Amino acid sequence: MTTIAITEARDSLGTVVDDARREPVYLTRHNRPVAVVLDVSEYERLRELAEDAEDAAAAAASRREMEETKATPVPWDEVKAELGLA
Repeated sequence: MTTIAITEARDSLGTVVDDARREPVYLTRHNRPVAVVLDVSEYERLRELAEDAEDAAAAAASRREMEETKATPVPWDEVKAELGLA
């Protein structure tokens, strides 16, 4: 893990970006972490994982709601017909 003060990073942005391609670079202000610079592929991987986790949480919440309300799923053909897509 690389940590660098923002004032120092400002003077060596190219080096910070190069370092971030290998591992995240934590930027600090007054010795407190305030941001992270990381490789774009790692950012996209983390974003996809977060989206997948949100989808899984929403699906679990939907299943819990169906159990609590004793609701039954609406068939896809009915949904499409209701939306005028069938």
